[in-house]
Amino acid sequence: MEALEGLNDAQREAVTTTEGPVRVIAGAGSGKTRALARRFAYLVNDLGIMPGNILCVTFTNKAANEMRQRIRRLTGDADTGYVNTFHGFCVSVLQEDAAAIAFPKSFLVLDNSDIDAMLQIIYDERGLTLRDYTYARARDMFEIRKTFTERDYYRSLVDLSPEELKLKYDLAESPDDILFYGYLYQQKKCFGLDYNDLIILVLEIFHRREDLRLKWQKRLEYIMIDEFQDIDGLQYELMEVLSAYHGNLFVVGDPDQTIYTWRGANVKYLLEFDEKFPATRTVMMNDNYRSTPQITMVANSLISANRQRIPKNLVAASEAGEKVRCYHGTSSADEASWIAEQVEHLVAGGAKLRDICVLYRAHYASRPVEEAFVKAQVPYAIYSGVQFFDRKEVKDALSYLRMVIFRDDLSFERIANVPRRNLGTRRMKFLRQYAEGNGVSLYRALCDNLDNAIMKGTKARAFVELIERYAAQAESRPASELLADLLDKSGYELALRTEGSQERLDNLAELRQAVYEFETTCGEEATAANFLVHASMMTNLDKGLSSNKVKLMTIHAAKGLEFPYVFICSLNAQDEDDRGDGRGAPPRVRRRDARGARAVSHVRRWHLPRRYATLPEPLRA
Repeated sequence: MEALEGLNDAQREAVTTTEGPVRVIAGAGSGKTRALARRFAYLVNDLGIMPGNILCVTFTNKAANEMRQRIRRLTGDADTGYVNTFHGFCVSVLQEDAAAIAFPKSFLVLDNSDIDAMLQIIYDERGLTLRDYTYARARDMFEIRKTFTERDYYRSLVDLSPEELKLKYDLAESPDDILFYGYLYQQKKCFGLDYNDLIILVLEIFHRREDLRLKWQKRLEYIMIDEFQDIDGLQYELMEVLSAYHGNLFVVGDPDQTIYTWRGANVKYLLEFDEKFPATRTVMMNDNYRSTPQITMVANSLISANRQRIPKNLVAASEAGEKVRCYHGTSSADEASWIAEQVEHLVAGGAKLRDICVLYRAHYASRPVEEAFVKAQVPYAIYSGVQFFDRKEVKDALSYLRMVIFRDDLSFERIANVPRRNLGTRRMKFLRQYAEGNGVSLYRALCDNLDNAIMKGTKARAFVELIERYAAQAESRPASELLADLLDKSGYELALRTEGSQERLDNLAELRQAVYEFETTCGEEATAANFLVHASMMTNLDKGLSSNKVKLMTIHAAKGLEFPYVFICSLNAQDEDDRGDGRGAPPRVRRRDARGARAVSHVRRWHLPRRYATLPEPLRA
């Protein structure tokens, strides 16, 4: 059977064990992605399961795209069922059943820039400033209230009318309540949902409507979840609901790779999986196909000091390579200088700068390394997960697409006067007052007032004609053509050319390429509306990784990436108080510089443990 060709015994067992609860403990580089894709193909090709009856949950959108491509090659079918993140899957549920909570299927998925735009409206209305709350702090407050302290917030968002929500907003007195209820009011006005809402509202639909819950439970005969060590409480709750009917639940994870406790992940869901599901069959995948024996030996030695884990040892399938190198610096500056010297030696020996990566625990640790690289004239780039889709010109272009589909206030505020159409502060204030007084959107307010004297001398009518013309074509034309025409006919691309903004034009070209790739990947589902959802959920798509520079990044940002040469800097032993509580809770992190501490740097790839007291014997040697 083709799906089983070339698999080792553990991978074959994972693929062919299809019924009931299955837990796969997959060490780093053990081929878990390959096993997941082959298992999907085995279910479809060999057992005759329809792709639409399989849910495969991945950790990132990038991983989901790669998984879909692998599955298509194996099955020869464009249909890949539900291969997505938890949040992406919830978008699919809401697009089908949002009416159960009185939301339209054409709801908006909000990203941080959308939320910031809403915050600015609230700040202006209620006289708040960044001294009261920064945008980032406000977003954090929303997440805490929605997911922890005020889980029933959705009742206000779902059950109250915009007028009732507006009243709660107007009566709020504390900055916390003003921002929170003002944000819910803004969400209700444009039917916008953020990441926190997606899973919570799907769970609420399943709670309110037993028929819809049963529909999805019956539909999803087989559920597979990747990176299970990083699952959080809400995701676990959704998983339990979805798998309750058929009981065919397959989870893959590695408790030794748990690094997202600070985001709510809890490794106990993986460790205690067999207690929750007594009939669980556990498969151990320990063969490492990525690293040399020297690297896996160090990884095994270090991670063995962890208390909360399932015992296992990685076994390298590759031939012996270089030893892991260890440098004890006298200071952070000494350590950084040594790294710079080693980079120069590697490059002199034929290595490319883009093949070299420097990892650290937090961004502040990059300062001494940056200073040493500048002094040594080593080109470098800090990779911090800056989102490609967050760049101004990309957001502007996507706002044009959103306007022709949703005509929402956020997009209107962003591009109604971009490029300039003489719709400045005075006219926008008039439109806001008209919209508020008449209970309509800003775009509707503009349409109603095209003949008003206040719009004389503007290009408002041309803007409305542009939106209406392409709105009529949105469902029938490919998203790539629609976007290209909008950027051309709106004058946006011409404005960038006039400014001489070549980098921004290059980013727009990259955006068009992203739309084209989305169309070739998703087939019939590649509508402009679906691409907007896809774009709002994409992360870490900055193309900076392809430039020929040394990459500096946190260990968290490096998840899923590989480099031939890796330095881990500021690797200081932690105090007892910094090791966490042994129950999955994150350690109490102390910000401290490496000066005066024994710093250790390592070349090549290996795993950093969450807690340990002293360096293990292989490293001391």
